[in-house]
Amino acid sequence: MTTGENSVQSKKSIPDLAPLEAVLFDVDGTLCDSDPLHHYAFREMLQEIGFNNGVPIDEEFFVENIAGKHNHDIAMRLFPDDIPRGAKFLEDKEAMFRRLASENLPPIKGLYKLTKWIEERGLKRAAVTNAPKQNAEMMISKLGLKAFFDVVILGSDCERAKPYPDPYLKALEVLKVSKDHTFVCEDSVSGIKAGVAAGMPVVGLATRNPENLLMEADPTFLVKDYEDPKLWAALEELDKKGGSLKTAA
Repeated sequence: MTTGENSVQSKKSIPDLAPLEAVLFDVDGTLCDSDPLHHYAFREMLQEIGFNNGVPIDEEFFVENIAGKHNHDIAMRLFPDDIPRGAKFLEDKEAMFRRLASENLPPIKGLYKLTKWIEERGLKRAAVTNAPKQNAEMMISKLGLKAFFDVVILGSDCERAKPYPDPYLKALEVLKVSKDHTFVCEDSVSGIKAGVAAGMPVVGLATRNPENLLMEADPTFLVKDYEDPKLWAALEELDKKGGSLKTAA
């Protein structure tokens, strides 16, 4: 997959953001490859209660109904006739996820190369996630990024979670930065839609979700991971155009 040329012309590209002020990151699937753990937990626990007549959920079901979505929305999809039961199921599922993630939570390839680039330029940064607070804090801590983020914005702290723009708009407000000088890293359809709706270029990560679905959400371009040459070509051009506020000063 190359860049989203068809959509780039109607909105800002990464170099157009110069001088850059901030970078905003989703957490699940964007900082770490956590989707397989979520899928496993959902599959095992749903099968245990006889969901879908005991047939395990597949990758397609997971992407369509679960990946990137807020737990309230997932509960409504999986347990439309018994939301309280859905909420309790998701609490138990998240506890299982945290047990799994505490043993194995691989960072996305090239993540620390990008965080170093951000730190060297003195940029502001926020984690913006639909994950429950305990999950977000555990993942960020396990990845060694607790001190890296200036703030963590939760979907549950906003009037509306992703795919609405509210969490990203709140991040801009808290960091006191402009959408015209900030970009987003996201791996899900709902997350990309949220970043685009908030008026920012979105670097989409095709870590697990199908590229054709991600492109429909209109990212600026897709990368496989943070070592992708497309990303670094864009950041190099950004530096040439004025880089960050720190490098421009």
